[in-house]
Amino acid sequence: MATNVLANQGFCPAMAGSPEERERLILEHLPSVRWLALRIHEKIGGAVGLDDLISAGTIGLIQAVDAFDPKCNVKLKTYAEYRIRGAILDSIRGLDGIPAHKRKRLKEIESAILAVEQRVQRAPTEEEVAAELKIPLAEYQEALSELRAVSLGSLDEISDGFSESKLLRFVAQDEESQPGRILERSELKNLLADGISKMPKQEKIILSLYYQEQQNLQEIAEILGLHTTRVCQLKSQAVLRLRAYMLKKWPAGRGGI
Repeated sequence: MATNVLANQGFCPAMAGSPEERERLILEHLPSVRWLALRIHEKIGGAVGLDDLISAGTIGLIQAVDAFDPKCNVKLKTYAEYRIRGAILDSIRGLDGIPAHKRKRLKEIESAILAVEQRVQRAPTEEEVAAELKIPLAEYQEALSELRAVSLGSLDEISDGFSESKLLRFVAQDEESQPGRILERSELKNLLADGISKMPKQEKIILSLYYQEQQNLQEIAEILGLHTTRVCQLKSQAVLRLRAYMLKKWPAGRGGI
């Protein structure tokens, strides 16, 4: 299994001097992948197959070897274990129950939001996003309604006022006190706050009421004088804005968050 994963990865020799040295380093640290995968597999009660966790961890190890810089005064073993664990947790985060066709639509909307935002240098309107997607506004709003189950994903874990993923919180709890983890969470909170500050006022209010005040969509609709369907659309759009913003500011591979 590890051999197949190795064969599918590109070679970016940040540390290893040759493909042979790179493979030697990967094989040397491969036991760490199985050890970490086993620990996480035990904690989640077999909710995800061990082989799947090992595959994800192996990819994290390969990325660690390729990106490692010995000048950073950190041992490769320490850095590799951090990236392995992050890759495994990311693979669990991907199991959010969103069907493939909805996930594709979600990515399309995120990309459209980013494209328009970069072009106009502000939070895009619904009309602008719909135009970027080349679909009518009504169809875009319907897509937002269909994506109502989308969550903030890893963003749920970085703000004390936001609901957390119980599975990931349980798996990752032994890392919470590490200095690097604390620093990254602080930086992520700042990025999240910055992303929210750039959103339209109504979407800010909806996120605050939903995630911090624990109001449901119907209650929010009554507070704002809107139809529940409209609140659902705006909430989905707000979450997608944040997801797009965080993808731009905090690439998925960074720090294993």
